[in-house]
Amino acid sequence: MTVQPDDGKTPVSLAKWRSFQETMTQPSVWRSWAGPLTDHAEAISAWVRSRHHDEIWFCGAGTSAFIGETLDNHSISRPGGARYRAAPTTDMGSCPLACIKPQVTVTVKVPEVSGGRSGNSSETLGTLDLLDRHDPDADRLNITGNAEGQMATRKAAGPGGQRLLLPQTNDQALAVTSSQTTMLLSAQAYLDDHPPMPATEALSQMAASCGAVLSQSLDLAGKPGAKMPSRAVFLGSGALQGSANECALKVLDLAAGAISTSWDTNLGFRHGPKAVVEPRAGVHILISGDAHTRRYYLDAANEFRAQFGPDTVLTLGPDGVRVDLYVPQIGNDAWSAVLYVVAAQILATIWPQMLGLDVENPVQSGSVRRVVDGVTIYPLEGE
Repeated sequence: MTVQPDDGKTPVSLAKWRSFQETMTQPSVWRSWAGPLTDHAEAISAWVRSRHHDEIWFCGAGTSAFIGETLDNHSISRPGGARYRAAPTTDMGSCPLACIKPQVTVTVKVPEVSGGRSGNSSETLGTLDLLDRHDPDADRLNITGNAEGQMATRKAAGPGGQRLLLPQTNDQALAVTSSQTTMLLSAQAYLDDHPPMPATEALSQMAASCGAVLSQSLDLAGKPGAKMPSRAVFLGSGALQGSANECALKVLDLAAGAISTSWDTNLGFRHGPKAVVEPRAGVHILISGDAHTRRYYLDAANEFRAQFGPDTVLTLGPDGVRVDLYVPQIGNDAWSAVLYVVAAQILATIWPQMLGLDVENPVQSGSVRRVVDGVTIYPLEGE
């Protein structure tokens, strides 16, 4: 696959970049993981139900936290069941008393995909240390792609139960791609009491749909006259809000900040943040599969095209409405959320290379690394 840069010079090859390779392998990753996940999901679902938790927290930093947002914003808990809560490890580390609650039975799930998806990041280990000391009764479900990382090998210090889920992915590139999507699908499989279909079938359909979205994304980015934006905005609501955040983060990371990015809901974006749009900006609208929510996003697309020009807006969404990039809907927005993300993963590789950046190491100073470590986690006063 090649993409024609704005300057019309020699087309740019993408295949050499590991992040591009790992993005393109996602359909095969999901197909191979479908069978094992079905067995794991049944066992973990039974365990979660048997524990009668008051709350289930979704913890992680960066990309991991956005997984939690997707799950938290989608009401997949059964009536009267546990309350879901996104609890980023970055918040738990700096403001632990805002998260830890006495006399609340909690399961903590930490899908460590942030930065290195290694299970070894500072905030994750700091959160586990915090729970060891202040909530040792909390159950834990650790999800990581690294069987050798501390998250996978570490034992709980207290009486709380612990389970481990090891999806068959551990991206080696700087950017988190297949780890993010596979961990989100894994969490859906064991949490959703009313899935659109069994996990094996869902991941099989997801894989086929992912292939279609990847192909469309490459065609769209490579068509004559395709432009690289100076600023990239991603808008999504509900379960797609986490996807909008992840899309923006991917582009920002790999473009080393040369393309400024932001994310919002479509209604929130109109209240001031819309000022970021200028002639070379790109507004990417993640249109919901929900008919009610979709009305607002179609209105936003029409409004922004009228205000800023038709080439400013790119819509991603379901069949049956006029969109620039068709995203098949598998059940609901929470299940389909990963398909919006893979489109941005393609753009996040193409645009940095058009800028002349080393996609595997776009920040030459080394300040952005594959594994976020070296962060000082301070103990609570009085410990």
